[in-house]
Amino acid sequence: MFPIRDTIQSKTYPVVNTAIIVVNVLVFFFEMAQGANLRRFLFMYGLVPVRYSVPHISAYFSTSQQILPFFSFMFLHGSFWHLFGNMWSLYIFGDNVEDRLGPIRYFIFYILCGIGSGLSHLLINWHSQVPTIGASGAIAGVMGAYFVLYPRSKVLTFIPIFFFPLFVEIPAYYFLGIWFILQFISAAGTPAHGGGIAWWAHIGGFLLGIALLKLFLKTPELGLTEKLKEKAAKQKTPRLQVIRTTSRPNDPNLYGVITVTPTEAKFGTRKLVNIPWGFHKRLFRVHVPPGVRDGTVLRLAGMGRQTQPGSRGDLFLKLKIET
Repeated sequence: MFPIRDTIQSKTYPVVNTAIIVVNVLVFFFEMAQGANLRRFLFMYGLVPVRYSVPHISAYFSTSQQILPFFSFMFLHGSFWHLFGNMWSLYIFGDNVEDRLGPIRYFIFYILCGIGSGLSHLLINWHSQVPTIGASGAIAGVMGAYFVLYPRSKVLTFIPIFFFPLFVEIPAYYFLGIWFILQFISAAGTPAHGGGIAWWAHIGGFLLGIALLKLFLKTPELGLTEKLKEKAAKQKTPRLQVIRTTSRPNDPNLYGVITVTPTEAKFGTRKLVNIPWGFHKRLFRVHVPPGVRDGTVLRLAGMGRQTQPGSRGDLFLKLKIET
């Protein structure tokens, strides 16, 4: 399963989430520039359990050199596809968690999830000599938080079935629940102290993300967080909106809700409206005139249900101004 997008639109621009993605990409380029020194670089800045479990090895490193890998390992990646997979998952799930926690709390939350995932891997693989790298554990924490915050969200998922690609909207609690079970099965089938993928870091990060979220939600927001949220607030809703319509018995008309911001309501905007209809999806262009109010109804003539050949009802879209 590969996630394409989720159905929850964030109300603020994910400044911290985007910055984390950019930093990971830049660090990857720096990492690839190491050339012949890459192995030494990864042993120095990756999380290597044997550096902590074997006294005569740990003696070669200072205290700061031993602490740094708990932060640096989550910004290193083994390949382009390793980086892409992690950053794509962070792009899909991270913006909504940042939207809920605010930029400052989200940054602290992300770092703590990464450190916690590293500790869980360290304890399970105490004598491993393989450097652990990647943002997977921290992102697993973000996914754990998303699991609690938006369980009824839908995740558009790509499922390859032989040569026939299948795109299915799966409830978030199913998608993330299946993901977690697969991590646990993989971890149980991997010998302790082995190399490869850090499955226990994923599991530890996911569970820690759930626990930390509940703690962070009880922590009051700082005044600075509110100001940052206001500055990061989106002035536009998504250009493409998926609208689930309703209808009435013996009524050829369809009814739905389209969302705009106060700015769009004031100055007008254009949207692409996607309406699922059985196995087909109908795409319309909708012009929202300037000066509309909350509750205004737009009528799209001939865009409703077909009653007889050459005759269709109308589509009525009620405007919802989202502050």
